[in-house]
Amino acid sequence: MAASLTLSLLVVVALAAVSIAAATNITEILAGYPEYSEFNTLLSQTKLADEINSREPVTVCVLPNGALSSFTGKYPLSVVKNILALHVLLDYFDAPKLHKISEGSVLSTTLYQTTGNADGNLGFVNITDLKGGKVGFGSGVAGSPLDSTYTKSVKQIPYNVSVIEVSKAIAPAAVLTAPSADVNITALLVKAGCKTFASLIVSNGVSKVYESALDKGLTIFAPNDEAFKAAGVPDLSTLSNAEVVSILQYHALASYAPIGTLKQTKGKISTLATNGAGKYDLSVKTAGDSVSLDTGVDSSRIASTVLDSTPLCIFTVDSLLLPVELFGKAPSPAPGPAPETSPSPAPAADAPAPESAASPTPTLSPPAPPTSSPDGAPSEGPTADSQNSTSDNAGGVLEAPATMKTLMLTVSVSLFAFVFMS
Repeated sequence: MAASLTLSLLVVVALAAVSIAAATNITEILAGYPEYSEFNTLLSQTKLADEINSREPVTVCVLPNGALSSFTGKYPLSVVKNILALHVLLDYFDAPKLHKISEGSVLSTTLYQTTGNADGNLGFVNITDLKGGKVGFGSGVAGSPLDSTYTKSVKQIPYNVSVIEVSKAIAPAAVLTAPSADVNITALLVKAGCKTFASLIVSNGVSKVYESALDKGLTIFAPNDEAFKAAGVPDLSTLSNAEVVSILQYHALASYAPIGTLKQTKGKISTLATNGAGKYDLSVKTAGDSVSLDTGVDSSRIASTVLDSTPLCIFTVDSLLLPVELFGKAPSPAPGPAPETSPSPAPAADAPAPESAASPTPTLSPPAPPTSSPDGAPSEGPTADSQNSTSDNAGGVLEAPATMKTLMLTVSVSLFAFVFMS
C-alpha cells in the first residue's frame, strides 16, 4: 500500500512539474489571448521573452493591442524594449497580493533595472493600493504619477509567474531617450578593459566587419586583457592574417543575443567566422546564472555585460575562444604507460626457479597514474584514468541541474509519503 501511494504521489508531482515548466513560456501563455498579440510579438522581437522565461518569480504587466502604438511608431526598438522591460516585475503579484500591499505602497524591481542603464529608481515601479479598490502603477522616480491602473488578472502559475493587465504604459521620459545610433564599439571595449582585443579588431580590419553586421544584429564576446596573458594562449603573431581574422570573427554572432537568449540556446550556434570551409561554431552551457561558451578546445565564462541595446550586445569573457578548426579538438588524454607485465613463469620441469628470479605477482588494481609523461605525450596531458573517470568534472557540473532537481524532488516526495504512512 505504502509503495503504491508513493508511486502515485511521484507520478502526480512529476506531471505537475512538467505542466509548470511548459506553462512558464510567456509567448505560449499569451498566445491564448489574441488581445495581447502585439505585446507578445514585441516580447519576441526584443528577446525579452527569453529573459522572462529564464526567471522566477516574475509578473508581466501586459497591455492590450493598440496601447503601445504611440511608442512603436515613434521610437526605435531599443527604446520600446526599455518600456517593455519596465512592465516585467521581478516578483510575484496576483490580485490578492496587490490589494494587500504592506503600508499601501511598494517599489518593485523590474527587468529594466538589471540592464545597468537605470539611474536612481528609474528601474523600479511604484505599486500603490489606491482608495476604492484600485491599484495604481507608475515609475519609481519620486514624484511620478500613478497614471496606470490594474485592470484584471490574466493568468497565474502560483508564486512563479503572474500575468496581469494594466491600463496604460509605464514610460517615464528618461526611458524614452534613444541611445546614439553611432555606437563606438572599440571605445566601449577599451572602457571595459578589453584594450588588446579592441586593438586587434582595428588593426586587422574586423571592426569594419562588426559595423557592417550591426544593422541585422550583433553580439560580441570580448576577451579581457588578462585573457591574452593566460598560460597556454597561442602567440597570435605566429599565425597568418587570415587565421587571426577568423579568430576575431569567431568572437561574434551575426544576431542580437542578450544573456536571456543565450540561457535558452540549445545546440550549436554559428559565428561571424562560420563559412563553407569550416563550422566555427560555439556551444552554450549554463549553470544557474553562470553562462559559458564551449569551443571544443576550451571554454570561457561570460564575465559581464558591457552593452545590451537592441540590436547590439557586448559581453566580456574570461578566456580567448579557440576554434577547433584552427587548434584541433580538445587535447586527448595522454595514455598512461602500459603496465609492465612479465610473462607468466613456465612450469619448471625439474625444480622451481630461484626466488630472486621470480616474476613479481601482477596486481589486479588499475595502474597508478604515471608520475612523468611518456615520450611523445603532451607534458600536461591528462592521464588515461581521467578519461574514463565518472567523477563530477567541470563538464558534468554543467549538465547536472535537471538531474539534481529531479533527484531532490523524488527524495522530498518519498519522505513525505514515509511521514504520511507512519
